[in-house]
Amino acid sequence: QVQLVESGGGLVQAGGSLRLSCTASGRTFSSYAMGWFRQAPGKEREFVAAIRWNGGNIVYADSVKGRFTTSRDNAKNTGYLQMNSLKPEDTAVYYCAADASGSWYRGPKYENEYDYWGQGTQVTVSS
Repeated sequence: QVQLVESGGGLVQAGGSLRLSCTASGRTFSSYAMGWFRQAPGKEREFVAAIRWNGGNIVYADSVKGRFTTSRDNAKNTGYLQMNSLKPEDTAVYYCAADASGSWYRGPKYENEYDYWGQGTQVTVSS
């Protein structure tokens, strides 16, 4: 079973930056598509960003376009979410997810596309 572990969360002032990491177990991460989601207290989980297995087909939610960047280093079995110009409304638990097919059937924004999920990492942005 593939396991994903997020790290890099914390507390930051509005306008600051954080970089989240998602490290996968095993040696097959390079063939997996990856998505990032977030969930604020009392809210439903929402899509943030996604990247295909080869680093192409990068997709962002409208709320983070121009501020967040997702990337991956398959040699390290790690995906990244660089978050700049953070806003208080970005406060949430952030999750990474992996799709073993390497891409998406319906689209990267749908949770059912993903086979594996990390435990989440807390991001808090103060105003």
